[in-house]
Amino acid sequence: MLDVRSHVQTVPTSRYHVSLAVDDREIHEAQRLRYKVFAEEMGARLSTILPGHDIDLYDPFCDHLLVRDLASGEVVGTYRILPTEAARRVGSYYSEQEFDLTRLNFLRPRMAELGRSCVHPAHRSGSVIARLWMGLADYMTRYGYDYLVGCASIGMADGGHIAASVYRQLSNRHLAPVEWRTTPRYRLPVESLDDGLTATLPPLIKGYTRMGAMVCGEPAWDPDFNTADLLLLLPMAQLNHAYARRFIG
Repeated sequence: MLDVRSHVQTVPTSRYHVSLAVDDREIHEAQRLRYKVFAEEMGARLSTILPGHDIDLYDPFCDHLLVRDLASGEVVGTYRILPTEAARRVGSYYSEQEFDLTRLNFLRPRMAELGRSCVHPAHRSGSVIARLWMGLADYMTRYGYDYLVGCASIGMADGGHIAASVYRQLSNRHLAPVEWRTTPRYRLPVESLDDGLTATLPPLIKGYTRMGAMVCGEPAWDPDFNTADLLLLLPMAQLNHAYARRFIG
């Protein structure tokens, strides 16, 4: 946890409040929510040192954005953010486990990584993700990051056909320029999957692309989470302000 960032928080709303975790207790709250969503709901195979918590080696280096339900006091949404200097200390961005980021090397000094996005199943009306985006926008602006990168996951229960369809749609309209392309380490064979399917874009991915995010190349397969992961890159200079104002003011 970066102490210099612990004071950052946005103004409370009528029901939800977004802030950065300030101590280990709050980080554990986020980790318990992640375990509930990823392991219990989605069936991910998680190796963890604390039962009922999703914990990995990147957590101590990240800032953890929390949305709390003011009525219950419960953390109901979370993102974790890995800043540039922290990625340097831990040795890599998390997404480098899945993608070769060589072509993004020149962006690293100004690039933060977003990950472990999840919302409690009882709070998926859209309000929580809007609060997370408010907090994320404040974070990026306050600390001067110009690029946001992160993996967007698509479930593989159908064998990957939906993921392949989503990638094809994104690559037609939102593909990053060649200088920002990445290569998956465990490539999903999209050419072998149903090319006649037109799947509905997941709401979160649709929101990211409307914000101005681009897909950096083909999806990677994550066997632990059994997901197809797309690497998305959002240059803040290309942020769609008209769309963003619906969420972040």
